[in-house]
Amino acid sequence: MRLMPIFLGFLLLAGQGSAALAASPKAAELRQANGLTAFTPPEKFLAGNFVAEEMNPAFIFGTVKDFVKSRKCPTTWLIEKGAKERPVSPGTPEATEYTLYLEEDCPDKVVYYVFMDQSSMTPQQWLEWRRLFHKSKADPQFGGAKSKLEKACEQSCGISGELRFLQVNGELLGKSPEEYLRVDLKFAPIYDLNQQKKISK
Repeated sequence: MRLMPIFLGFLLLAGQGSAALAASPKAAELRQANGLTAFTPPEKFLAGNFVAEEMNPAFIFGTVKDFVKSRKCPTTWLIEKGAKERPVSPGTPEATEYTLYLEEDCPDKVVYYVFMDQSSMTPQQWLEWRRLFHKSKADPQFGGAKSKLEKACEQSCGISGELRFLQVNGELLGKSPEEYLRVDLKFAPIYDLNQQKKISK
């Protein structure tokens, strides 16, 4: 009978999901400080490719799923608690982007790979979304990237997301995410946007 309370306690923890069990004290502290909660991203986002530079990406990486598999420590997808239902405000285009956090919980550090889920967008919608925030500056700043992304789509290398920035133990990493993936993590891209061609393995 003494085992029963232990068993019931285990069931209670299990009911909260494996993410609750996997979080270290440091990871739990950062989740609390940033108002984040566990989240299951859409399959379309996970199965799609991504870029790692907002203004002028040079490469496409893929897929988001493959990147998650490449991580050495336990990972959990998180989202801001207020955005969990992903509401669309009146007047907001149906095609929008959302911030998702991939938490990598290592013994010596907690890394946040901060992604934008853009799986509902075409390259044209991607540019139109930026016009809402950047106004007349959007076309000169993002127009070149849009045409490159459209060409990539024609070659079956479209994207569903963007790795916007990285945080290590709550501190923003100064290095470009694109450079960090290629050089530090040795995560090879699949498409060269400047050369407009697939990269052979």
